[in-house]
Amino acid sequence: MMSQQDKFDLATVGAGIVGLAHALAAVRRGLSVVVIDRDAQANGASVRNFGFVTVSGQERGQVWRRAMRSRDIWQEVAGPAGIDILQRGTIVVARRPEARSVVEAFLQTEMGEGCSLLEPDDLRRQYPQLAGQDFAGALWSPHEVRVESRQAIPQLAAFLAERHGVQFRRETAVRAIEPPAIETSRGTVRADKVIVCPGDDLATLYPERIALYGVRRCKLQMMRLTDPGFRLPSPVMSDLGLARYSGFGALPEATALRRRLESDQRHALDNGVHLIVVQSADGTLVVGDSHHYAATPDPFASEQVDEIILEEFSAVFGGTPPRVLERWTGIYASAANHTMFADGPQENVRMVMITSGTGASTSFAIAEEVIDELFGSTTADARKIA
Repeated sequence: MMSQQDKFDLATVGAGIVGLAHALAAVRRGLSVVVIDRDAQANGASVRNFGFVTVSGQERGQVWRRAMRSRDIWQEVAGPAGIDILQRGTIVVARRPEARSVVEAFLQTEMGEGCSLLEPDDLRRQYPQLAGQDFAGALWSPHEVRVESRQAIPQLAAFLAERHGVQFRRETAVRAIEPPAIETSRGTVRADKVIVCPGDDLATLYPERIALYGVRRCKLQMMRLTDPGFRLPSPVMSDLGLARYSGFGALPEATALRRRLESDQRHALDNGVHLIVVQSADGTLVVGDSHHYAATPDPFASEQVDEIILEEFSAVFGGTPPRVLERWTGIYASAANHTMFADGPQENVRMVMITSGTGASTSFAIAEEVIDELFGSTTADARKIA
């Protein structure tokens, strides 16, 4: 049983990227933190993804700014935590003239600062890994970083524990919260304030509050392919991403692209498929993904959906895709009208859910905002890592 004497400034319920981000923001202010999680290790959406900290393409305004800030924090913490940044930037291939028009429009916005248009000849020369025969060009964005989630999440947790004294209570379920008491399956933990990061658990803590935001679950499918024999300096996306990511897709020019895709790739749109390809240190490629929504998605992966993803891979890279080594599904919380929310179900308690699949890209910035609101604002200098 846990000691009844344990007392912390903050308890974070959930040890995925959202919970760890709040722990980091808190320890940067000198607060004592305990992280409570029902699993022995991170096993959900935080490790079943690309590890792709995406900036360009995020929703215009606050979400995009949060992604920029979160990218900066990833770069600040990566070295001290021993996390390798495997790739930088992004190439978004425009296979069609309609996609190029979206890229050109994006470059005229404030989000396009630092980005550039690659003409077809430049794309073929700089990215010989791509098929490139009939592409209309590509967007180059320098803003992104990519880590290996399966390694980065446990490395971040270890860094918080070893460098900053964060205590972890794993394999521990939270049953009730009445600050300063948090009742768990292993006894009582005491903390002045609590942040609940439930991931896609919509029923255990504050389900009535979650229901107010119209949250459901999104299932995705992803694959790992064998080393193709080339190296990608940056992640790669395609036209489907220009239609799906709201930072691109909300631009007026995206309407024509969407109409073209409805004619050319109806099955891809129906299954929420867009292409992201990233490369790991061992040369293997992580490729995905798809989006299917339900209150409780089924656990079964569709071969047809994987084939749609691999068809887009072949259209961008040419030839037959490398052999599939792994296949998996992921689940994350999703809400049609919210990219995230920070709800106050009780005094000194905040519940934070990211409902747009952007945890890796926005959690660090959101955590700073929530910690500032809960404990009082601070300066940017005070948040810099030791």
